[in-house]
Amino acid sequence: MIPRDRLEQIVDAKSLSYEATVLDDYASDMSFVNPVRPACVARPKQAAEVQQLVKLANETHTPLIPVSSGSPHFRGDTVPGNGGAIIVDLSGMKQIMFVDRDRRVAMCEPGVTFGELIPAARKAGLRLNMPLMPRSTKSVVASILEREPVTLPKYQWDASDPLACAGVCFGNGAEFRTGQAAGPGTLDEQWAVGGMQKAPYGPGTPSLHRLIQGAQGTMGIVTWLSMRCELLPALEQPFVVGSSNLDELLELAYWLIRLSAVNECFILNSSNLAAMFSDSAAEGRKLKTTLPAWTLFYAVAGYEYFPEERVSSQISDITTIAQRLNLEAVHAVGGLTANAILKAAQQPSADPYWKLRPQGGCQDIFYITQREKITRQIGVMNELADRSCYSAADLGVYIQPMVQGSSYHCEFNLFYDVADAKECNRVKELSESATRSLLNHGAFFSRPYGNSAGTILNRDAASIEVLRTFKRIFDPNNVMNPGKVCF
Repeated sequence: MIPRDRLEQIVDAKSLSYEATVLDDYASDMSFVNPVRPACVARPKQAAEVQQLVKLANETHTPLIPVSSGSPHFRGDTVPGNGGAIIVDLSGMKQIMFVDRDRRVAMCEPGVTFGELIPAARKAGLRLNMPLMPRSTKSVVASILEREPVTLPKYQWDASDPLACAGVCFGNGAEFRTGQAAGPGTLDEQWAVGGMQKAPYGPGTPSLHRLIQGAQGTMGIVTWLSMRCELLPALEQPFVVGSSNLDELLELAYWLIRLSAVNECFILNSSNLAAMFSDSAAEGRKLKTTLPAWTLFYAVAGYEYFPEERVSSQISDITTIAQRLNLEAVHAVGGLTANAILKAAQQPSADPYWKLRPQGGCQDIFYITQREKITRQIGVMNELADRSCYSAADLGVYIQPMVQGSSYHCEFNLFYDVADAKECNRVKELSESATRSLLNHGAFFSRPYGNSAGTILNRDAASIEVLRTFKRIFDPNNVMNPGKVCF
C-alpha cells in the first residue's frame, strides 16, 4: 500500500478519498463479480500525475484500477481484483484538445463524456460514430477502448475504429504515443506544422493501439485519445421496418450496408425498443404490445452537395430491395416514429439509463458472430432462458452490423430485479450457462468480462500465453488491474 503522504506528493490531498462510503461505491457494480473494497480513490488532473502514480505503484507493488466513466458500472472490470488497490479515477480529466472538421478527427481526455463531446463535434460540423444510447456518465475514451459497437457500420473500416491515436502510460511507467502521434516531435510540435493524430497504425510495424483496446486497463492507463469522426449530414431521412421474421430483416440490412446506402443501421426486438422509449416498466409493457417482434432502423443521409437528390436516389434503390423481400419501410411503428429513434440514437440515454428502466438491473451477454448464425443463436438463448424460468419474451436483443457488415454484434439484455436475491442468482446462472452454450454455437466473445472471462479465454491457451508475454513486457510488476482478463 502506498503511504498517504507519498500520494499527496503526486495528487492534491483534496483529490484523494479514504472515506468508507466513497470506497464502497467502487467496491462493486451491477455485475456478479465478488466485491472488493479499494484502499483509496485518487483523482489525477493531468497525465504527469498519472505517470507518477504508475511509477510509485511499481515501487510499492500496489494495484491500480483505472476508471473514467461514472456509475453505474456493469461489467466488473472496474471492481478491484485484489485488496489494497487504488482506484485511479480519471473522470476529472475533461479537456477536449481539438475537433478538426477538415481531417474529421477529435481528441479528448478520458473524463469527457458523450454528452460533452457531441455538442463540441456538432459545433465543428462533425458527428461521432458512437454506440447506441450510452449512459450519460459513459466516457468516450472508455467506450472506444472497450470496442463498443458503433451505429454507423458504413464508416467502420476496422474493428478498432473509431480509435485513431492514444497517449498511454504503460504499467512499467513508460509514456508512449501510438500511431501517427508517436512522432516525430511532441504533440504541440505536430500541431504547429498542421499535423493531426488520425492514423492509428505504428509506430513502425506493430499497431500498439490494439494492445490497449479490450485490455480492461491491464496494460496501462490512457490519458488522451483521438478518434475519427464523420461529417454532419445536411439532410437525414430515417425509416423503420417491422417484421416477425428476423431473417428477412437481416437480409435487408445486409443489402443496405453492402450498397453503402445508409448511415445508422441496427435491429432491436420489441423488449429493447420499448425499454429505450419508456420512462417506467409499466409504460414499457404497454408500448411493447404495439410493436412488432423485430424492428430494423436505418437512416439515409445527404451532405453538402445535392443532398435531396442523393437521399431520393437511395430511397428509391432501397424501396426496390425491400419490395423483393416483401418488406415495407415506413416512418413509424407502434406509435414510435423513426425520427424519434434517430434523435435518440445520436445522443446518450436520458436518466435513468434505459437498461435499468424495466426492472432496475441488467446483465448483458454480447459477442461477435456471422449473419447466418444469428437466428439459431437467438433460438439457443430463448431455450436456455425458458429452461431457467426466465421468460424469453422479456429478453432484450440488439443486433448491430459491424465493419461494413462483415460481422455482427449480437447482444442479449437480461433485465431483472436487483432486490430479488433469487432472481439475481437465476440471471447469474443463466448468463454463465448461456455463454458456454453460445460458444459451442459459433459465438466469438471478443470482449470477455467478469466471471465468464475464464470460461472464454481458457479455450485458447496459445492466445493466453501471448497476452501474458505482453503483460510481462508492459506491466512487469502486475500493478495494472490484476485479476482481469487472463491475468
